Amino acid sequence: MTLKQPARNYALTVAATSLGFVVVQLDVSIVNVALARIGSALSMGVDGLQWVVDAYTLAFASLLLTGGALGDRMPCSLALLNRAYASDNRQRARAVGLWTAAGGIALSAGPVLGGFMVASLGWASIFLVNLPVGVFAIWMACRFLDETPRKTDRPPIDWAGQGLAILTLFALTGSFIEAGPFGWRSPLIIVGLAIAIVAGIAFLVVESRARSPMVPLDLFARRVPAATSLVGLVVNLTLYGTIFMLSLYFQQERHYSPQQTGLAFLPFMAAVTVSNVAAGRIAGKYGARLPMAAGLLIGAAGFGLMALIDTDTSYASLLWRLLFLPVGIGLAVPAMTTALLSSVPTAVSGTASGVLNTVRQSGGAIGVALFGSALTMGTIDGMRLAFLASTLAVAGSAVCAFLFIRSTEASAG
Repeated sequence: MTLKQPARNYALTVAATSLGFVVVQLDVSIVNVALARIGSALSMGVDGLQWVVDAYTLAFASLLLTGGALGDRMPCSLALLNRAYASDNRQRARAVGLWTAAGGIALSAGPVLGGFMVASLGWASIFLVNLPVGVFAIWMACRFLDETPRKTDRPPIDWAGQGLAILTLFALTGSFIEAGPFGWRSPLIIVGLAIAIVAGIAFLVVESRARSPMVPLDLFARRVPAATSLVGLVVNLTLYGTIFMLSLYFQQERHYSPQQTGLAFLPFMAAVTVSNVAAGRIAGKYGARLPMAAGLLIGAAGFGLMALIDTDTSYASLLWRLLFLPVGIGLAVPAMTTALLSSVPTAVSGTASGVLNTVRQSGGAIGVALFGSALTMGTIDGMRLAFLASTLAVAGSAVCAFLFIRSTEASAG
């Protein structure tokens, strides 16, 4: 693609690459408003509902590693977007902001759409939403995206690494989920955590010796990929856990219907969309460090304010605190993604983006598990603990961004 594209081509390229991310974020969020109905229909407790959300997230996170490796042979959406604007940092930052905004809209719209689908068509209908969006995304990609050069060498898929990644994630997240009903001292939980540790160590050993590892460990020896991965982990862990926790809070504590629960999340949509678009422009003009660090500090402040809620907190009081999260995280995520793509050669952008997205989705699955386990303390006490821990984690990631996201480390050529 040319350096300066017509506005129509620019819009179509961003739209086509964004639809894949839209499907991912929509799937993650739409199920949350159906949790109360699913739990009632299938006689599930909180741990069962955690598995409903995490079954998708874990499978997706585990297979993203292979998807990222395949993406360097037949690129995925973020790699395609990066290649399209590799020679223009400002356009790429704006495009990544719009790409992230599309995902933010889907993440926020999921509860709204899901609430009306559950009410009118039943909870099972939410699992059909991928069909129309997916078909349209395939058509857009075939029609408006340029193919990238194919590699002549085709190294083997790292199946051993893939298997160990799946075992590690499922053992770790499953232990966190089942710690709620069984307790942290249960032999089942201890064995599960031990399996996760052993499998995780084995994964690192395999990746260090593999000819074509899914996760090139030397990627994390560079400060920008390491820092963005840490930030991505913290952001998704806290955000996905919050959406899960608030979905149950609205329906079980405030007795909202699925539609009311969806509408309660609606202000998220406007806030995260505006923030994502603004972040792309800020990162394009001033670099990634400022919006990343500032956004994370705003998010940390929001979690701190959320930790002060009690049983008498009104929706209006909850909302103004809650809006700090999409504003802050909406500023940080596009800058985080731009910083990563700017720091690695274009030829490995598929692997790099696959690693980042795997870390993020794994963080989301772990967040749902940890936040759900906190609810065994009681809804309000569990929410306070989760939000206080999130405050410290997000503030720590802001410090990490400020210290290590200074400049790009490599040309994206």
